Amino acid sequence: MTSGKRILLPVKRPFRLDFTSDALRRLAANAVDVVAPDGTYYRAFEDASGAALLAVRQYDETSIEVRTSGRRAERFVAVAARMLGTQVDLNAWYERSARIEWLHRLAKRFAGVKPPRYASLWEACAHAIVFQQISIHAAGAIMRRAIEALGNPVERAGVRCIPFPGPRYWLDAPEDVLRASGLSRNKIEHLRSAAAAFAGGTIDAAAIEALPTPEAAQALTAVRGVGPWSAAVILLRGLGRLDTFPMRDSGVARSLAVLAGGAVDLDFVLEVLGPVRGMLYYHLLLGRIHQHFADPPRL
Repeated sequence: MTSGKRILLPVKRPFRLDFTSDALRRLAANAVDVVAPDGTYYRAFEDASGAALLAVRQYDETSIEVRTSGRRAERFVAVAARMLGTQVDLNAWYERSARIEWLHRLAKRFAGVKPPRYASLWEACAHAIVFQQISIHAAGAIMRRAIEALGNPVERAGVRCIPFPGPRYWLDAPEDVLRASGLSRNKIEHLRSAAAAFAGGTIDAAAIEALPTPEAAQALTAVRGVGPWSAAVILLRGLGRLDTFPMRDSGVARSLAVLAGGAVDLDFVLEVLGPVRGMLYYHLLLGRIHQHFADPPRL
């Protein structure tokens, strides 16, 4: 790959690249979003013009440094900045979370995490389908195997990333390849139905992004295999809609009980958080990743 440029991008304080990349990738086994031992975040992209690799590190409290590799790789810098939520203002989150004692401590512990987004609405949709109704570790392993089977790896300085495969990759892949990754026939059908909708233009990402959250959720549930929970996850992780929260999630319930130190009235918490309720999702995720307990867990 051709060497590229070094670009400094401003971020709204507080900003922590480590927490934000953890919330984005969820699992260390992620083959698309990769973090090196020195904390540099790597992401590969691919479009009709070719592949590119970006390396991102925290430069100081007010900026991140992006190094690009690949022909015209700079075209993906704005995508990476959006993915990392660099310009998201979270003053409302810090103000509202401070009203709940255990959540205030959690917000302070992970101060600087921004709401990350997938690079595309398609990527968010594919993840939501694969992660339905199975554990995060099982889903992560399945997704990694599928991506490795379908994608084209990009390497730089010993770091290997795979651009997330676009809809056509999933449509063109033999079923036995997808089955070998661990996907059920049902999920393969749902993934291909969604891929066909994106590839054929039935699902227009720009049009959905322009809709208010309730209407956007309704449009997404028209996709086969996408129910209310999946639509909420897609809106949160794909479009950065912080006014939504994935309900009826057993993992959320367990994390709430552990991190708060007991039973929690989720409806009350969400009412307090209002338009920034989606940040609770990321803090619960980080709390479990880092094994942080807001209060000692009750035995």
